Amino acid sequence: VIDANRKNYHAYCDALKELPGISILRFDETEKNNYQYVILEVAEDCKASRDEIVAALHEKNILARKYFWPGCHNMQPYRKLYPDAGLMLPQTKIVADRVIVLPTGTTLPQDAINVISHIIRVLVLV
Repeated sequence: VIDANRKNYHAYCDALKELPGISILRFDETEKNNYQYVILEVAEDCKASRDEIVAALHEKNILARKYFWPGCHNMQPYRKLYPDAGLMLPQTKIVADRVIVLPTGTTLPQDAINVISHIIRVLVLV
């Protein structure tokens, strides 16, 4: 499982490198990792928003999802107990509005990363 995830992670890194406004959360290769998540960050100045990218992937039945969204402080019971918590967590909102978790794992079809990356590239480069 780890080998498949590592391979997928590096394939995403290669396929999406140098895209303006897009970055993948890097793992420290000197530490043990299971590469369970491939996290894409969409910068504020990217031509496509996080939501546009997720919607385009969903249209192709690709199960990418918004990551850490909504922030826990926006869910019950925290939202009710601490209605002003968002005022103290501006970085949480920024991160929650910008990250996507991409599909990975042993069941991901071999050509899926190319398809996913192509969809993202088209949105970002148009």
